[in-house]
Amino acid sequence: MPDGLPDPGKIWNDFITNPLVQTAGTLIVVYVVLLWLGTAYWAFRDMQARSENPILPYFASALIIFFTPLLFLFAVVLYLIVRPRESLAEVYERSLAEESLLAEVEKNELCPVCRDRVHADWLVCPNCRTRLHRVCPSCSRLADPEWPLCAYCGHEFQRPAARPVERVMERSAPARTAERSADLGAEPGLRPASNP
Repeated sequence: MPDGLPDPGKIWNDFITNPLVQTAGTLIVVYVVLLWLGTAYWAFRDMQARSENPILPYFASALIIFFTPLLFLFAVVLYLIVRPRESLAEVYERSLAEESLLAEVEKNELCPVCRDRVHADWLVCPNCRTRLHRVCPSCSRLADPEWPLCAYCGHEFQRPAARPVERVMERSAPARTAERSADLGAEPGLRPASNP
């Protein structure tokens, strides 16, 4: 080596043996190892939140650990690709929301004739004019037109008197319709509900 040029080996040796460099190197190694183990623990906890299988969290953390501290970032990317998209809490919330929507849909009643949606407190279907409920004269609550008595107060509803078949056949169709509406306490033009 020519005179006047510093020895590269001596410079490198002095740099490596410097206590400040050794402390920084040790801290970097400790940081990488802690990050490696912390990532393995994160994968374990994340898989516990996303799967009911008791073995999968251990498998996910082992995947991170076996990739060594130098290659664990590749294991993290691989884990993020294959892990379930939703956590168990998100799946539970979604199923509750679906059940709530189904309950809301089932709560809405259908007209027995036209199958259109009707509200529970409507007397008449606005689409086909079918009588959905009648008002109890005793308690003023809504009752089904086919109930023989009010379920709320026990008031018995008037039943139409039985008519001989011959007399019914003699009457004209408009007279029979008007009579049926009067028997049910309906306005003319309303039909009683009939089961489909």
